[in-house]
Amino acid sequence: MSIGCVILAGGKATRMGGGDKPLRHLGGMPILDHVLARLTIPRDRIVLNANGESSRFAGYALPVIADSIAEFPGPLAGILAGLDWAARMGTMDEIISIPGDCPFLPRDLLPRLLEARQAEGARFACAGSGGWTHPVIGLWPLNCREDLRQALLAGERKIDRFTGRFGCATATWPVTSFDPFFNVNTPEELLVAETLLPLVQTHN
Repeated sequence: MSIGCVILAGGKATRMGGGDKPLRHLGGMPILDHVLARLTIPRDRIVLNANGESSRFAGYALPVIADSIAEFPGPLAGILAGLDWAARMGTMDEIISIPGDCPFLPRDLLPRLLEARQAEGARFACAGSGGWTHPVIGLWPLNCREDLRQALLAGERKIDRFTGRFGCATATWPVTSFDPFFNVNTPEELLVAETLLPLVQTHN
């Protein structure tokens, strides 16, 4: 199967004080650069989900798509936009969704998610670590598009409640010196990420 990727960068970043979290600098470069460096998916199968003026991401030479559901209904809308983009491209069977503020993603993310889903015979798969699941980091087959669209139009906003209707496997990573799914939501967490970056570089 051919798998694409949607990087979710469409949030309002209110806890960060506004702006685009993926464009905040970590270790001298944007968080988004760290995210892209850890993905194993070819660049021609990656899309950014962001609302507003897309030119702020022009330096990445990636397509930028906005939510197809109005009024910022959350990451599910970005995932749907990614699925619709992949369907239009006609070269992908499914996508993996990635938040644009997770700079330490494990390099074995995709194969581990595929393995967990196959082992459980589930329709979806998501990541987990430290006793928590991370529903926004997951696999989405294109044939779930209309189910997801109807759920969003009916008011659904929780990823795990939607995927739980159909079965969702969890691939779990250990948390040792750092959580591979650490995400940067606040200025304080950005400072923490700076302290973790040398550990991540040592382990990977």
